[in-house]
Amino acid sequence: MIPLRAALLALLSLPTVVAAQGVQLGGAFAADPSAPVEVTSDSLSVDQATGAAVFTGHVTIGQGDLRVQAGEVEVRYDEATGGIARLLATGGVTLATPQEAAEAREADYDLGSGTLTMTGEVLLTQGPSAISGDRLVVDLNAGTARMEGNVRTILQRPEP
Repeated sequence: MIPLRAALLALLSLPTVVAAQGVQLGGAFAADPSAPVEVTSDSLSVDQATGAAVFTGHVTIGQGDLRVQAGEVEVRYDEATGGIARLLATGGVTLATPQEAAEAREADYDLGSGTLTMTGEVLLTQGPSAISGDRLVVDLNAGTARMEGNVRTILQRPEP
């Protein structure tokens, strides 16, 4: 799965920032890009006709301190280049590092646009602060993020 490794390295090594009232939430969902990427799941199916690979059942993707967990992760390939075009995670998605975590029902990572979109009861936490909403859109190229729909923020100062 060399293309999957390349896609995950690209995703995991770019900064993700959500700013709310001067407080940064999201920090940097980053991992050591030289660390190996490990994917575990109950099963893997590959469809050569559609160019999709689907990991199902207790999917965990790990690299260094970063963990991504989902019920299912579909990998879609670009027909022209053969590289990974999109990663679609469903069935409850969690991205976590020792410092922060994001949860949602679904996540869509579009490698072409560099956009990560998490939807469905999104909760982003960093230390004692949290922000929730219906949809989180992260532009990994620009290093910006936007929480939309029923946004609620709890901002607390970390303990010294």
